[in-house]
Amino acid sequence: MKIIAGVDLCDIDGINEISALELISEIGVDMSKWENNKHLSAWCNVAPNTKITGGKIISSKMQKKKNRAGQVLRMSASGLYRSKSGLGDYARKMRSRLGKRAAVVAIAHKLALIIYTMIKEKRPYNPQVTSNNQEQWKAKRIKYLEKQLLRLKNVA
Repeated sequence: MKIIAGVDLCDIDGINEISALELISEIGVDMSKWENNKHLSAWCNVAPNTKITGGKIISSKMQKKKNRAGQVLRMSASGLYRSKSGLGDYARKMRSRLGKRAAVVAIAHKLALIIYTMIKEKRPYNPQVTSNNQEQWKAKRIKYLEKQLLRLKNVA
């Protein structure tokens, strides 16, 4: 895998050898096709499709276009709930906040961004980045819950 893309995509949680090969066969290793990572995720049909007018959300459905790369990303994302990694924490957080279907798309979007960055910059996957973000989120959440507890104790 490292010979084809220059980096090992199997280092990412949720991506196995077959998924990595299917992704490389669909998107290729030349990332100059897309202006940035958001264009890749939109092409893979894993980008948010929120239509807003006048400050109101009109629609937020997933587009109905078939894309093999997007299907592979969504299949890889659906198994991350049981992972004990930073991506697994992110998956559980998104699932509790958005629901199962929207969470799978959000996780697939994150996977697409990671893959784009890895292939374009030829940089290996660093799981510390996602775990650091999760640690910051957990600390912020604990601080919020402690403040809420103090406020409830003062009211009672």
